Amino acid sequence: MSDRLDDLERRIDELRAGVRTAMRTKDGATARTLRAELRSAEHAWDALVSGEQPQAEPEPTGLVTVREQVHQGLRLLGAAAQPRLIVAVSDAFFGGTIRSGRLTSLRRDEERSFRSSPYGRPYYLCAALTDRLSPARGLLTLSTWPLERRVVGPLSPRVDFLTCAIAVAEHETGDGRAARLLVRMARNIPGATDGTLGPPDPGRVAEAARAELRVHAERDTRDRAELAERATAQLGDVARLFGAATLSTIKKETAK
Repeated sequence: MSDRLDDLERRIDELRAGVRTAMRTKDGATARTLRAELRSAEHAWDALVSGEQPQAEPEPTGLVTVREQVHQGLRLLGAAAQPRLIVAVSDAFFGGTIRSGRLTSLRRDEERSFRSSPYGRPYYLCAALTDRLSPARGLLTLSTWPLERRVVGPLSPRVDFLTCAIAVAEHETGDGRAARLLVRMARNIPGATDGTLGPPDPGRVAEAARAELRVHAERDTRDRAELAERATAQLGDVARLFGAATLSTIKKETAK
C-alpha cells in the first residue's frame, strides 16, 4: 500500500505541475486532459487511504492523449520499449486506442517542445541513448527516469525485455488481451512455460525472467553506469534527453 500511495502522490504532483504549466501557456486542451487525470488520481488516492475499493472510472477516450497513453505504458513497463510493445501494453491494461504509426513523430514533437520551453512539462517522452550517445532507433523512455535507465549497452535490450516481461506478469490479472501479451513474451524466456498449450502462469514467467536477469544484471549495470557518466560529461540538456546528433542526422537537417 505504501508504494502505491507514493506512486500516486508523485503522479498527483506531476499532474498539478503540468496543469499549472498548461494554464500559463494557455494550452486549454492539455490543461483539460491533465485535470481529468488529476481527478482520477486523487480519487484513487482517497480510496486507498480510506481503505475503500476504488471504483473503475473509464476515462473518455478523447480526454486521454496519445502522449499520455504512451506515458502510462512506459510507467508500467519500467524500461525502454519499442512502440509496438507500448501499444500492446496500453491496449491490454489501459484500454488504449493508439497505433504504432501514430508514434512515429512523437519523439520529434517532444524534442521541439523541450527546445521551445525547457522543462515546461512534468515529463517528456524521449529516446534511449546508444553507446555513441545518439538516439536509439525505435526505443522510447521517460525523462523522469535516471540516465542509467535511459542508456542502452550491449546487454540492455535483453535486460529491458526481461524487465518488461516481469512488469507484465505482475500486472496480468487474466484479462484476455493481457494474457495474450504475456504468452508472446513468455515464448522468448527459457523456463517461462511448462510446455502445455494453456496460458503461462504469471508467477512462473516472472521467476524465469528474474533468473535470467540475474545472469546479465551486473554487467549491464556497469555498462550503463559508464554510458551515463559519459553522457553527463559530454551532453547538454537537450542531447541527454533526445540524443546527440549523428553525421547522418546532420546531413538530413542540412538537406531540408
